[in-house]
Amino acid sequence: MTFTVEKIGGTSMTAFDAVLDNIILRPQNPYNRIFVVSAYSGMTDALLECKKTGKPGVYQLIAMRDDSWKDALSYIERRMLLTNEHIFADPMNRMRADKFIRSRISEAKNCITNILETCQYGQFSLRHYLPQIREFLSSIGESHSAYNTALKLKNIGINSTFVDLSGWDNKTPQSLDDTIREAFSDIDVTEELPIVTGYAYCKEGLMHTYDRGYSEMTFSRIATITEASLAIIHKEYHFSSADPKVVGVGSVKPIGATNYDVADQLANLGMEAIHSNAAAGLRESGIELQIKNTFEPEHEGTLISSDYRPDTNHIEIIAGKQKVYALHVFDQGMVGKADNVSYELMEIIADARVNLIGKEMNANSITYYLGGSTESLNKVSYKAEKRYPQASISGRMVAIISAIGSQIDTNKTLANGVLALMNHSVTPIALHSSMRNVNVQFVVSDDKYQQAICALHEEFFDQDKRTETSVNAA
Repeated sequence: MTFTVEKIGGTSMTAFDAVLDNIILRPQNPYNRIFVVSAYSGMTDALLECKKTGKPGVYQLIAMRDDSWKDALSYIERRMLLTNEHIFADPMNRMRADKFIRSRISEAKNCITNILETCQYGQFSLRHYLPQIREFLSSIGESHSAYNTALKLKNIGINSTFVDLSGWDNKTPQSLDDTIREAFSDIDVTEELPIVTGYAYCKEGLMHTYDRGYSEMTFSRIATITEASLAIIHKEYHFSSADPKVVGVGSVKPIGATNYDVADQLANLGMEAIHSNAAAGLRESGIELQIKNTFEPEHEGTLISSDYRPDTNHIEIIAGKQKVYALHVFDQGMVGKADNVSYELMEIIADARVNLIGKEMNANSITYYLGGSTESLNKVSYKAEKRYPQASISGRMVAIISAIGSQIDTNKTLANGVLALMNHSVTPIALHSSMRNVNVQFVVSDDKYQQAICALHEEFFDQDKRTETSVNAA
């Protein structure tokens, strides 16, 4: 049986009319598909913390023992009810949608209140309960959007099924794979259209293991376990040659085709193509991944596969990450012992739960490129200074820009990239390449991030400008 598993991102879900017209109702036969939906845009940020800025959401307020978490949760409830008002014109379905989310919010508020009251006693620690609180708070956003979508589709005559993997009423968790198998055991995709929550309650603890990449993990495992013929992600933009918000929508170009190596490089930078673990599952199962633009349904988008190999060496995407903390450790006594030092520092980094983006080392120094909160990064610096009091330890904020492709000439990319940056008044701090020939990294000052992205994109993708320059030179 041929069917697809498709994930709809949060920004797309917020534009629900476009989702309805361009995705769900587009084929004559709406079935033979499984839809995994994210929370509406901004909801998970409000429930947990802002992914980009770190602004506290409900979870972070609870962790800080800030009583304003109740007001924050009430605000989220009002936002969700307002979303319901926009989606459901008829009062009956609006009432059903409102009742569902009010019940979830009320139960969450009561549960958290009881936990906080219990933790007033010395034998009980809030820290012990925080992972569970984070798990069930994260589930509310996806439950809201999935329930609404299934209800809306039923209202227009489609046999949709709300598949709630959140485990809201479950007492005993199963493994993620077993949870999915049980949920789909009685579903016939030829006659019904499953709308599935991006969050799944399981033994592994999706938030604990994958943090904000949990919905992609759910999507990947569903595709693998149900043996889908194709996995599709619907996003706000095309999978493009650079971030359209930085370079401009009119300047970027859809990639069209690439492989999972490229997706892995992007995941390492925190780009929202697909989580590396989710990609690994699809890769191992031989399932191709198509990334499409919700607002351009006629466009085929970009197909990611294991087998893709380009005909020529070329750059496919310029991607980067701001606010990267470069921790530099210099110690003359490190010579010949760098491996030991590296191992100990990695333990410190892992303990602080920050993201390791990259590392470089020589005989007497090591530089780690880290991503995380200011508090966590300061913790790493403090522990490193305490462990190596004789070393010179410094840190600064930088940006990492990568020129990525399935198959590239790293030497040529380095040379042309450096020249392009220098011509745009950006001086690289460090340069990295690998023997795998899939990416070259340029480390620049954090305030030069956008400038560097635009300079490299112009160098490798603006053919007209390069041709014009060559003509003028001649």
